[in-house]
Amino acid sequence: MKHILSLGAGVQSSALALMAAKGEITPMPDAAIFSDVGAEPQSVYDYLDYLEKQLPFPVYRVMEKDGLLEDVNRGISGKRCSNPPFHTETGILMRTCTVDFKIRPIIRKTKELAGWTGRKPKEPIVTTWIGISLDEIQRMKESREPWIEHRFPLIEMGIHRYQCKKWIVENGYREPPRSACWFCPYHSNKEWRRLKDEEPEEFQKAIELDKRIRNGVYNTKQKLYLHKNRVPLDEVDLSTDTERGQEEFGFIQECDGMCGL
Repeated sequence: MKHILSLGAGVQSSALALMAAKGEITPMPDAAIFSDVGAEPQSVYDYLDYLEKQLPFPVYRVMEKDGLLEDVNRGISGKRCSNPPFHTETGILMRTCTVDFKIRPIIRKTKELAGWTGRKPKEPIVTTWIGISLDEIQRMKESREPWIEHRFPLIEMGIHRYQCKKWIVENGYREPPRSACWFCPYHSNKEWRRLKDEEPEEFQKAIELDKRIRNGVYNTKQKLYLHKNRVPLDEVDLSTDTERGQEEFGFIQECDGMCGL
């Protein structure tokens, strides 16, 4: 049985890899696979470079074709492509990018590392470790491949995401960034603001892409948007409550306005 760790270089999967490296989760993985969609913020690639040096097992980087961003460009040109969940005027596009650019290349590399050819095995020969924490338990899924079984060590240990961050820092490692495509339409306002403040080059690229998908063909006659409010990204109000002259909700609930402050 091969043990392969699915590595996203975000908080949970990085904690999982480092815990395994220290022997806190066994057995030691044979390898980790990072599926590069070609659209992660630079901070994720930088952290992956750092993380590889901390691990006693190899990390394989794989990519489907030329990456998701090039596939989006094909869609803008009116050619067949994979769908990120862009927001439309009436809903959202059905997402196929995760399967095409995350899952598929991982399975292909896993098959190579397992070393089998010929007919597909009917019983598991590979255990894939997935870094889902207890607060994301709804994301757990069984493998669709009969020769792969999924394991969720963080769930087994009852660990939440904040505990992963705490463990990483307390063990002397650098804190990882959030792993997600810089143009992901699932971003919350908090994440868009973080991207704008901390990785402005990626945020500017997202603004430019947002304009292009609206003016392109992309499999639909409807206008497309990156932001859930279906307005141009550079027009979204990403200011905080404090910047808008408002206080935290809890304070407003408690204060009756009569203290004279």
